[in-house]
Amino acid sequence: MSALLWLAAAIVLVVAEMFGGELVLLMLAGGAFAAAGVDFAFDAPLWVDGLVFALVSVLLLVAVRPIARRHMLTRPAVLMNTEALEGRSALVTEQVDSRDGRVKIDGDVWSARTMDPEQVIAPGTRVTVVEIDGATAVVWHS
Repeated sequence: MSALLWLAAAIVLVVAEMFGGELVLLMLAGGAFAAAGVDFAFDAPLWVDGLVFALVSVLLLVAVRPIARRHMLTRPAVLMNTEALEGRSALVTEQVDSRDGRVKIDGDVWSARTMDPEQVIAPGTRVTVVEIDGATAVVWHS
């Protein structure tokens, strides 16, 4: 009977984890699942179930949670959206200065400005996109 209680506690903890996202409740749910399994397999007394719950929960919190959090916080290897344009080469289509201009990046025309306020870049020149600021490409010509 207590196996069903441990199973119900594990399910409640998993559902509660969905609202928190810190992985603590998920590790406790793993302990509750382990306690339910031990109780079901061996019909152990309640104190054994509690001990299994505590040991497995602590083990998961100490060993598994840091690894899982590290994987959750890593950025994807593929750059998306405007981040993918930084460092790319662009072709100046209209004169670019510190205030205005146009460049073509991978077939798309972007408004542009130079990174150096003193720099003026003529059409037909290849430049490097340093960053994307809103809808404007900040470019550099070396």
